[in-house]
Amino acid sequence: SIARALLKDAPVLLLDEATSALDPESEAAVQAGLDRLMAGRTTIMVAHRLSTVESADLIVFLEDGRIAEQGTHEELVRRGGRYADFWRIAAHAVA
Repeated sequence: SIARALLKDAPVLLLDEATSALDPESEAAVQAGLDRLMAGRTTIMVAHRLSTVESADLIVFLEDGRIAEQGTHEELVRRGGRYADFWRIAAHAVA
């Protein structure tokens, strides 16, 4: 589906767990390519790995099917809510 988006030059991208099956090294390489692909396009990205959405202009954090928080990564971490809790857990899992 990523290849189709490249060929079609779509103005809107919907990425659903685009890097979920990749190891961290491969994920970083694919994410760099996706960052170039997303430039100048509206992109909706579904992800469980928070590192995938860290550089997003707007993160909408869902919990139990409802919007729990929204903002940039920095704003959400600063607020200390559920996103920040998940971010700390993810950071400790990698360390």
